[in-house]
Amino acid sequence: TPKALVSGVQGAKVMALFGDSITTDHISPAGSFKETTPAGKFLTDNGVLKADFNSYGARRGNHDVMMRGTFANVRVKNLMLPAKADGSREEGGYTLKGGQKMAIYDAAMAYQKEGTPTVVFAGEEYGTGSSRDWAAKGTHLLGIKAVVAKSFERIHRSNLIGMGVLPLQFKGADSWQSLGLDGSEVIDVELAEPIVPQSDATLVISAADGTLHRVTVTLRIDTPIEVDYYVHGGILPYVLRQLLAA
Repeated sequence: TPKALVSGVQGAKVMALFGDSITTDHISPAGSFKETTPAGKFLTDNGVLKADFNSYGARRGNHDVMMRGTFANVRVKNLMLPAKADGSREEGGYTLKGGQKMAIYDAAMAYQKEGTPTVVFAGEEYGTGSSRDWAAKGTHLLGIKAVVAKSFERIHRSNLIGMGVLPLQFKGADSWQSLGLDGSEVIDVELAEPIVPQSDATLVISAADGTLHRVTVTLRIDTPIEVDYYVHGGILPYVLRQLLAA
């Protein structure tokens, strides 16, 4: 194994707290979008009329639209956002940054400008549905370094590693809910050195009041070649370095 180029995550903010069965369509939707969304604003600013927006699916080849569409499904529920007066949950691709509600894409760009990594928490069966490469690619491009879930869909889990995003799985009855997370925490991820497939990793959770909580999770990098992909930051950098070394 090469010396780790990537190892763990330090000082990450929470981008989203999701429930169960977040599909690849929640992560990278195919449907239409409004002019008020980050993708809609981008096209409008570039002289595209709303009548010509078409859909995320039709604009799969457009990097700028697809990045802005990541986690922008109108039905996705980020449970960091407070419940409405009737107890229902706000839908759409929003998060809280410094207590302020904003589009996940806008928050992601602001975090990247600050040099702050981010993580996503979720429940069971994260990444089910059709295998959309953009679901993992968009996650990476937003600066999300790890996804911590109760369980992963097989293909999306390997796609995350291929993009250099760390999949981590809660053990036993642990969940972000049982840990009492509200999204205000700072998260570090400590990995074994060297990285070993399916080894234990540690989440170090720093609450807003300064209390520290350490939780053992399972590293869902399942094979030695996936370790190589991850430490190089994904499949593409790994292959490029192999070619350069040849």
